[in-house]
Amino acid sequence: MKLKIAVLPGDGIGPEVTEQAIKALNAIALEFDHTFTYKHAPVGAIAIDETGSPLPEKTLDVCEATDAILFGAIGDPKYDNNPDAKVRPEQGLLRLRKSLGLYANIRPVKAYETLLDKSPLKKHIIEGTDISIYRELTGGIYFGEKYLSEDGNTASDLCLYTKPEIERIAHLAFKAATSRNNKVTLVDKANVLESSRLWRKVVAEVAKDYPEVALDFLFVDNAAMQMILNPKQFDVILTENMFGDIISDEASVIGGSIGLLASASVGDKFAMFEPIHGSYPQAKGKGIANPIASILSAAMLLDHFELFEEADLIRKAVEKALILNITTPDLNADHNVSTSKVGDFIADYISNPNDSNLNFTNIHLGQSTII
Repeated sequence: MKLKIAVLPGDGIGPEVTEQAIKALNAIALEFDHTFTYKHAPVGAIAIDETGSPLPEKTLDVCEATDAILFGAIGDPKYDNNPDAKVRPEQGLLRLRKSLGLYANIRPVKAYETLLDKSPLKKHIIEGTDISIYRELTGGIYFGEKYLSEDGNTASDLCLYTKPEIERIAHLAFKAATSRNNKVTLVDKANVLESSRLWRKVVAEVAKDYPEVALDFLFVDNAAMQMILNPKQFDVILTENMFGDIISDEASVIGGSIGLLASASVGDKFAMFEPIHGSYPQAKGKGIANPIASILSAAMLLDHFELFEEADLIRKAVEKALILNITTPDLNADHNVSTSKVGDFIADYISNPNDSNLNFTNIHLGQSTII
């Protein structure tokens, strides 16, 4: 298969972790005789510095001309700490999602057996957790009309949803559930919000098309609590934009590090793959950023094109790295394996799955044969 991939590394640790994902994809290409070509483009704070825009038109053009997008991370403290900034890195990501129609964000959450002791939650609570979160991505309060009074003392953000917006992501969530454990949980705030009541009505209608799938409902505050008390009860979680943003980040504590969580943002025509973590500027250039989420995002990219054997090999390589404790300091405080060396090991495993235990010493010495 030939794929053209837009690479938007972004800010902070974005370029470092994205580089490791590309290593894994290149190893897959060699192993399975695929051709992956890459076109880099700026987004976020670095794009503002270069062009004045967080999403330059040339970057959007690159994305529209490729088969998929590999995204890093965006954000910079000089914008985070300035509430009066009119142009922000995050605006580039929001516009990208809207422009490409990336209405569904899919975030797998898994408790790895070898990392159960890394989570702040007790082992018996998280063991066996395997959740897929479907978050609506182009509607709701993030995109609704915004108002600030002239005196700066009153502000509002409109949470707006339409029936078609809810229907399209609901169908994706129910279809996903049919290949998992046949359960969808809608997370909302229908006791207070009219938009949530519309979600309940529409999702209940969509559920009739999937009689084999059980549907239940949770208010978002209860869902946040249940995510900590009993995450194993969830299979597919379906929710709106802001609630999904919060719930999926909360779920990152299950695995022990936000550096493990990948995501896919898909629409009818385009698809983008990215780690859910931020730009972590304090770690930039130090080699301590966990690249696994970005690498697993590359696996989701392969899934999207039905390259399931290839995606599975990446996941096996990741699990092998975790088993051998070839991880960055967020998961391995005793042995500092650098961002780049984690990427080297995973790429090495893809090419030599039977020999990577032997190559581990070479990787520590900086002598990996992967180029």
